Amino acid sequence: MQTRASRFVAFNTVAMLGVAVQLGLVALLTEVAKVHYIPATAIAVAAAVLHNFLWHRRWTWADRRVPALRSLLRFALTNGVVSLAGNLGVMATLVSGAHVPPVPANVVAIALCGLLNFWLGDTFVFGE
Repeated sequence: MQTRASRFVAFNTVAMLGVAVQLGLVALLTEVAKVHYIPATAIAVAAAVLHNFLWHRRWTWADRRVPALRSLLRFALTNGVVSLAGNLGVMATLVSGAHVPPVPANVVAIALCGLLNFWLGDTFVFGE
């Protein structure tokens, strides 16, 4: 059984890999493919959420035997919604309002959503 501290370290390790997925896709879509930052953010967040779910299930909360479909639905409805709404809101505010480039704005959005997502994952998605 993991301690909350070791689980938080695992969560953040997975999250950093998810950040790479998300930022890489935002950069690719906005800078190379010239996709508007809002749909680019939505696509990148969806990819990162799926990536993170798979690794959290396999590693962060591997000791908790929560049915796969139940945990996927809960993850999508909590972490997915928080990440998507939070990222889109922060991105719109920073990019359109403050004229911050999309990739740095996305870093801020990810950081703001992270702590809430850990709590949701630990208590609701993979909670026992």
